[in-house]
Amino acid sequence: MRILLTGATGFLGNNIARSLVKQGHSIVVTLRHSSDRRTLDGIPHEGVNIDFASPEDLSIAFENVDAVIHSAALIQIGWSKLALSRKINVEATIQIAEAARRRNIRMVHISSVDALGRTTESELGTESHLNPPQPGCSYVISKREAETAIILEVANGLDAVIVNPGFMVGPYDWRPSSGEVMLTLKKQFMPFAPAGGCCVADVRDVADGVISALHHGNTGQRYILGGINMRYLELFQQMAAVMKCRSPKAKLPNWLASVVGKSGDLIGKIRGTEPAINSAATEMGQLFHYFDSEKAKRELGYQIGSVENALQDAWDWFQANGYV
Repeated sequence: MRILLTGATGFLGNNIARSLVKQGHSIVVTLRHSSDRRTLDGIPHEGVNIDFASPEDLSIAFENVDAVIHSAALIQIGWSKLALSRKINVEATIQIAEAARRRNIRMVHISSVDALGRTTESELGTESHLNPPQPGCSYVISKREAETAIILEVANGLDAVIVNPGFMVGPYDWRPSSGEVMLTLKKQFMPFAPAGGCCVADVRDVADGVISALHHGNTGQRYILGGINMRYLELFQQMAAVMKCRSPKAKLPNWLASVVGKSGDLIGKIRGTEPAINSAATEMGQLFHYFDSEKAKRELGYQIGSVENALQDAWDWFQANGYV
């Protein structure tokens, strides 16, 4: 198949690109002038510079493709940049979905478990669990709105599937994203880990799950592509073990998380730029993002690999590429 892939320079998108080529597909990747093109070195591809708001650019990108995988997104775990998040995560999704519907080709929209409802340590979230929503940061709001846009297009005839990845770890984390936690742990001692937990998956398993959703997913359905549900403290300790550095010893108390988050908000107001540590991020960190991937296992053949192996491969990749 000839597949249009957005977000190929990002963490998940880059792994999807590698898996698609490995499976024998040809890929057309959307690029911006600011895209880091070294991420695509060694990956056979056709690059297309695109403005998603431009019908002409979309027409060129969609020429002779059999399907589209939409992985591009802005991840803003904070209260700022809501308008920009909507422009990138919602408006661009609408343009791509409309183009796919008009051309009668299949679309896989990559969302996030953060677009689903809140969970607890004892109650796993499923694809139908939407309320109450996660804290209303820019990322959560925009990803939920993007899903709504896809569902509306499906009602109008779009052949689309939604996938909801969990917290991903592994190689080819160029920016980096989840790998930033590993690098921070290596550089400085972190006494506390967030008190909540997350659903940890090898990014390569998620990439294969996305491609399986393209081939086997049922139109209009969501599929959680998660992994092992574990506390952040356990995850951070596993990261530290792989890197052979000091690890956090305790979970962050709620009162201290609140102080840290509000301090970040204040710093952001003074500097005019919201820092990564803000009250939205700390609130998310104190919650349990635990999810059930059984539907994807059953219908897509989704497989969950070892977190330890994924962390080791991530660390080896960071070292080999000069991040340490």
